[in-house]
Amino acid sequence: MITVSRTKRWEIPRMFLLYRNAFPRCERKPFSRITSMAKAGRADLWTIRMDGRFAGLAATVNGPDIVLLDYFAVKRSLRGRGVGSSALLQLERAYADRGFFVEIESTLEEADNREQREKRKEFYVNCGMVPMNTEADVFGIRMELLGIRCRLDFEGYRAFYREHYSPWAAERIKEVT
Repeated sequence: MITVSRTKRWEIPRMFLLYRNAFPRCERKPFSRITSMAKAGRADLWTIRMDGRFAGLAATVNGPDIVLLDYFAVKRSLRGRGVGSSALLQLERAYADRGFFVEIESTLEEADNREQREKRKEFYVNCGMVPMNTEADVFGIRMELLGIRCRLDFEGYRAFYREHYSPWAAERIKEVT
């Protein structure tokens, strides 16, 4: 059984280890920034469990009308077993009153990990997310947006960062044309 629940304080070290191992350094924000945003009520941390055992993590950045799934990871040993799709569905339900979106590495450019990027996009699309045809350079990484119950153009995306993450970060996001 897959469950998703708010992260308890004692689970933070386990989340941090998965976070550090699942995401390349260039895509990681300081973990302390994520936890401080959660403490301030601007973000949520979620623990994913399979049969009661730690299986993954999710971190969101929350606006009143739209939510960014900022980080989402399942332990490598549990991938391909329905954990991610079940957890994503539960997260979408938790935010059913708002739009819900994710940033993924662009599938529209050549990359060494192109197959991995395409599989990631296929995963989100299979879970009901729709490409928004919006791309941005986020701290040097070309990202594309997918979402449910929302549409964001570049300016809307940048405004979300400005209002709900930080103006400093928003100014470093560049439009891909």
